[in-house]
Amino acid sequence: MPRILAATFLSLCLFSTLAAGQQKSQDSSKTSAPAKAADDYSGMYSFLREGEFVQVTVEDQGKVTGFVSRYGDLDSDKGAFLDQFFKTGKLDGSKLTFTTETVHGVWFEFKGSVDRGSGKNPGDEAYYVLNGTLTQYTTDASKRVSSKSTDVSFKLFPQDMTPAPEPRD
Repeated sequence: MPRILAATFLSLCLFSTLAAGQQKSQDSSKTSAPAKAADDYSGMYSFLREGEFVQVTVEDQGKVTGFVSRYGDLDSDKGAFLDQFFKTGKLDGSKLTFTTETVHGVWFEFKGSVDRGSGKNPGDEAYYVLNGTLTQYTTDASKRVSSKSTDVSFKLFPQDMTPAPEPRD
């Protein structure tokens, strides 16, 4: 019985090794340059004012999730921190678009790109920058929508600014 188990185990190991070798040779026959990992762009970026930020998370097939965390501008929410989650978001190569959910009659739409910034190394401030047009839509009491577009440049926060996980006992 031990000989049968050992032979089966060796056969499985040999099969796995051959299959991996076959896959590796197929992969190496592809001539295209390796694609840059899209999730490199995920992170926390500056927003319009000091203390505000946009969190971008790149998922499979260019789907983008995240949220804008900003101070309220209305009399009813002035100074309050508001989180506006992405309603839609997409990354196509380096082209980024997202639209937030409406909070207190305000929502945002970003159309632009993710570009290399002035940061020297991954994890440095402004290693990536979101450059584009941010449109702020506002609905007034009579349900009229107004918009204001601004060219923006949002810098990636440095990696060491994210809080370290709490030590466990």
